[in-house]
Amino acid sequence: MTPLQPVGPSLPRTWESSDHGLDSSQIARYSRQLILPSFGVQAQARLCGASVLVIGAGGLGSPATLYLAAAGIGRLGIVDQDVVELNNLHRQIIHSEARIGMHKAVSAGQSCREINSSIQVEVHTGGFKPANALQLVQRYDIVVDASDNAPTRYLVSDACVVAQKPLVSGAAIGTDGQLTVYCHGEEGPCYRCLFPEAPRPESCSRCADVGVLGVIPGIIGSLQALEAIKLASGVGEVLSRKLLLFDGLSGRMHTVKLRARSTTCLACGDSPALTAQTLAIYDYAAFTDVIGGLDAWSSDVDPSFPKY
Repeated sequence: MTPLQPVGPSLPRTWESSDHGLDSSQIARYSRQLILPSFGVQAQARLCGASVLVIGAGGLGSPATLYLAAAGIGRLGIVDQDVVELNNLHRQIIHSEARIGMHKAVSAGQSCREINSSIQVEVHTGGFKPANALQLVQRYDIVVDASDNAPTRYLVSDACVVAQKPLVSGAAIGTDGQLTVYCHGEEGPCYRCLFPEAPRPESCSRCADVGVLGVIPGIIGSLQALEAIKLASGVGEVLSRKLLLFDGLSGRMHTVKLRARSTTCLACGDSPALTAQTLAIYDYAAFTDVIGGLDAWSSDVDPSFPKY
């Protein structure tokens, strides 16, 4: 197959000889990113050498995975144990009517390969659970949380703390959305730092219960891809210790400052109860009812078990 060639102005000759590792096909494919003064070939090379794990191939994960694949993330992992349903399609644009009944991770992987066959796409249909969370997270450089429930959010954050991986977290419900980056830098908080007490199940809203305007998770998921691209490429200012809030009805978007990492956090504090072993045995579905929370599990931990 003849390599794709860029259309438009000639690209700088120095790109052909620079020690960036991009071949002619990659330069052609990503040329519109490469000509950005704030991006360039070195940032693209870092992007092509990076790996991202997206947890959830639904409303948030659909645009996030598509844009990450299109941008040239070298290795993209997609986790989802659900199957495509008709009521998903108004917002989960990575799927189609023809794929109803197919595993979402498989469907998402197929779409990503169709948009960029040069990247490596890995699908995980077994879901994201305490038993496999750490093993999955450790395999990637960056994690994108596109899940839709509180237990998974805590599990993803805890796994990123243990594995020391930056976490791009997004949420969308109704006509509102929000976005932040956890576990990034010395002062960057984790999810538990901000929410040490888990919400009661009856206080947690989901799209299936209260609804969502389809474009809202599309906006937030796209912004999640942007944060992951900034982390992978080293370009721009990451939303660490900042929470971006989006009001879809007014079109307003603003950012608020978040507190720094809590020294008393049970996950990432100075004396954490969280280890690889506590994470693997913790019942995240019922943890709001556990007396003592994460501390209750730490007394059962083998002190010889490796800490990270």
